[in-house]
Amino acid sequence: MASACTEGLDTGFVALGYAKVGVLGVVQGITELLPISSTAHMRIVPALLGWRDPGSAFSAAMQIAALAAVISYFWSDVRGLVFGSVGAALRRDFSDWNFRFAAWIILATIPIVIAGVLLAPILNACGSPLRSLTVIGLSCVVMAVLLALAELYSRPKRTVEHATLTDALVVGVAQVGALIPGVSRSGSTLTAALFRDFKRDEAARFSFLLGIPAIAAAGLHELWALHKAHLDAHGWSILAFGLVIASISAFGAIWGLLRILERFSAWPFVAYRALIGIFLLVAVFAGWLPN
Repeated sequence: MASACTEGLDTGFVALGYAKVGVLGVVQGITELLPISSTAHMRIVPALLGWRDPGSAFSAAMQIAALAAVISYFWSDVRGLVFGSVGAALRRDFSDWNFRFAAWIILATIPIVIAGVLLAPILNACGSPLRSLTVIGLSCVVMAVLLALAELYSRPKRTVEHATLTDALVVGVAQVGALIPGVSRSGSTLTAALFRDFKRDEAARFSFLLGIPAIAAAGLHELWALHKAHLDAHGWSILAFGLVIASISAFGAIWGLLRILERFSAWPFVAYRALIGIFLLVAVFAGWLPN
C-alpha cells in the first residue's frame, strides 16, 4: 500500500494508528541498534502484514528513541566524556583522553553530516528509489559479506580506551554507509571497528558512543522537518507513542547485542542479514512483494 505525503515528506505512519505504530516501534527499536538494518524490517514487516509503508520520516524520527537508549545504557561513558572533556577544556589540558575522544567523535561525525545534507532530498522523498526492496536486499547481502570478512580477518584485542583518531575517522566514514537503506548504521560501524581489531563488545561500545551525535542530528532534523511540514497533533501523538515503545525496545536490544558479542560472535548477524537480503531479492523477483 502506498505511503502518505505531507508537503513532500513521507508520513505514512500517521494512517497506521497507535496499535500498528506500537508494533513497528518494537521492531524499529530492536533492529535500529542491532546490525541487521531497521530499514529492511520497516519495509518487510508492513509488507508482510499488508500495512502501508510507515515512511522514511518515521524511521528517521525513531533515531530519538535510539539516542535515549544509547545515552541511558552508556550513561557512565557519556557522563565521563561530557564532564571530562569540559573540565579538560577549562584546564586547557588538551591532552586529556576524554577531551581528545570527544573531539574525535565530532570530527568523525562530519562525513555523515555532509553526506546526509546532500542526500536528504532523495532519502526523504515520497517513493524514494533508495527505499526499494531491491536496494535494501542488496545492501543486506553486501553488509553480511563485509561483516563475515571482519569476523574472519580481525584480531579482536583492543578496547575503546586504546582508540585513536584513525579509528574514529575510519568508523566515521563507515557510518556514511548507513544512509543507504539496508546497510544499518550499527552494522557498518561495528564492521569497521572489528576491522580495526577491537574486541567484539568493545567494537559495539565504540560504535554506539561515536554514533551519538549522528543519531541525535538525524532524529532532531527529522522532528524539525515534520514540524515544518505541519504534522497535526494526532500525528505527533502517534509518533510520540512509537518513540516510547521504541526506546524501551532499543535499550533491550543493546543489552542483547553486547551479550551475544561477548559470549559468541557476530556470525548470527551475518547469517540473519544474508537470509533477509536473499529473501527480499527472491520475493521481489518472484513478485511476492512489491518493490
